[in-house]
Amino acid sequence: MNPTEYGPGPEPCFTPGSPTKFVVPCSRVTPDSSADYLSGVNRVLNRGGRLVSLWGSWADERAPVLFSAFSDAEGLLLFRLGISALERTFPSIAFLFPLANRLERAVRDLYGWDPEGLPDPRPWLDHGLWTRPPMVPPGVSPAERPVREDSFSEDYRFVRVEGEGVHEIPVGPVHAGIIEPGHFRFQVVGEKVLRMEERFGFTHKGVRSLFRNRPLGEAISLAGRISGDSTVAYQTAFSDAVESATGSVPPLRARWIRSILLERERIANHLGDLGALGNDAGFGFGQIQFGRLKEEFLRTNQQMFGHRYLMDAVIPGGVFRDLGPGEITVLRKECSRVKEGVLELKTIYDEHGGLQDRFSGTGWLDPMLAGRWGLGGVVGRASGQMYDLRHTHPVPPYDKVRVPVSISRRGDVAARVQVRFQEIRHSLSFLDSVLESMPDGSFFNPLEESFSGSEGIGWVEGWRGEVLCWVRLGTGLTVLDAHCHDPSWILWPALEQTIPGNLVADFPLINKSFNLSYSGHDL
Repeated sequence: MNPTEYGPGPEPCFTPGSPTKFVVPCSRVTPDSSADYLSGVNRVLNRGGRLVSLWGSWADERAPVLFSAFSDAEGLLLFRLGISALERTFPSIAFLFPLANRLERAVRDLYGWDPEGLPDPRPWLDHGLWTRPPMVPPGVSPAERPVREDSFSEDYRFVRVEGEGVHEIPVGPVHAGIIEPGHFRFQVVGEKVLRMEERFGFTHKGVRSLFRNRPLGEAISLAGRISGDSTVAYQTAFSDAVESATGSVPPLRARWIRSILLERERIANHLGDLGALGNDAGFGFGQIQFGRLKEEFLRTNQQMFGHRYLMDAVIPGGVFRDLGPGEITVLRKECSRVKEGVLELKTIYDEHGGLQDRFSGTGWLDPMLAGRWGLGGVVGRASGQMYDLRHTHPVPPYDKVRVPVSISRRGDVAARVQVRFQEIRHSLSFLDSVLESMPDGSFFNPLEESFSGSEGIGWVEGWRGEVLCWVRLGTGLTVLDAHCHDPSWILWPALEQTIPGNLVADFPLINKSFNLSYSGHDL
């Protein structure tokens, strides 16, 4: 990236000798001041860049640091802004990138650093139970934590719509199913929704603290359990980050197997979603049939990789186990069988008038808004956005076996259904090609030793969207700090924009068409 574009510095995100051909290109910028930071972020916006994530950390015990990650056509750009230990402030970028709002509120709640100019001052993760920010740097006693100057009430100040006939419907945070807690507040007239607002953080798990000073083997296991339906995406991103920080190179065959695991995770989730969407629209037959396909797919996962949801299959340095010729044959036959079943069900969905009546026009997300916010994943691609790391920033084997971008411009539930169908078809074709052309060689290379403070980033296209992991390692491959970012952080605000104008009864269907993660949000 051009240094003159962003002010001070870009330098490689990774340590010298890192396997750049296996990761998305990344540059790091360290602004000299808040003004330089705002100026650099503004240039990112003017170049068409997108916000990926924002988080806090400490370079050492007394040096707080704010990280913000953006993407553009060249790759990933990481800003690393030092925070004054006395002032504990940083400039908000929410007026440039609105989706930074909740991320900056989360940083404020966790670290006690105030984002100056933040347009929404309400707490996000703090539910009125914290008297001091919980994230304490190593070596700083709890007594030294900054004390809250303001008192956050447990009564969260939802925005209310005033007018004749307007009433309010609270939903959650505890739900009737097995999903995690999330609160949705509706302002309605009759059955028509005027506004919907979300509230999360009810099961905040302190994952950042769990990562600290954790041996690498335990840390990679934790990464795979951040959001159980995306375990491959998280462990791949985390492994990429560790390999970047240590300058280690995984075998080419391991990259091929990782791509197989990623696409199997994508297919399994899409099969489940398509069945659930049919059920939410009153078509139980769809859930039964897609449930059968998904169950058979998960049983193959168990047979081939030892776990139905592929947990612990990806490790830093490669993968946990290899695939033999007989197993490759079984997987290829399954691709053909699933493709035939999905094609038949797609015809039924497309020709079912009741389904199309419920899907079409429901939960519309404006493609222009999706473009301004830089939305990716199924949600963004169903509203006309071409963001897909497998296509825009391909790494092996995606640079050899290309995956077309599944896209629609309709922006409604029907579009999100069609994008899922397309992605299943494209992923099955990709799997067949990759399984046919698997390179020979090892499936694991030992990691190089890390030095204290070495950092790395991994950025992977998961089935829901872009998963990012950042790590800082100590000597002996100990994880000093780590940050994992779920795409749901970026996509939950978009869900709010699709609800007004719809009926209250349409919310479960719209919500399922997004199928965002609570667990990945409440870290």
